[in-house]
Amino acid sequence: MELVPVGVIHSPYRVPGEAPHQGRFSDRTSELEIYPQFMEGLKDVEHATHLIVLYWCHLARRDTLQTRTPFGPEIRGVFACRSPSRPNPIAFCVA
Repeated sequence: MELVPVGVIHSPYRVPGEAPHQGRFSDRTSELEIYPQFMEGLKDVEHATHLIVLYWCHLARRDTLQTRTPFGPEIRGVFACRSPSRPNPIAFCVA
């Protein structure tokens, strides 16, 4: 499998602990930069009510399979929660 980045996210968060657990509870803004060779893919994007952004959590650990969530002391499998630390740290955001 090969992933091809189409852009980069410019975020005010510099380390993983700064990012909120739920972005909708933050008033901070991130900016998506789409690389020039993919700009045609933005045709008519202004008509969309929401965008689904898939991104790679480049600072996340790849060796974590179980973790605690912010919602309780129980240990959960990373595939059963939204932990960014996972073997393939692909995340999504609905914007």
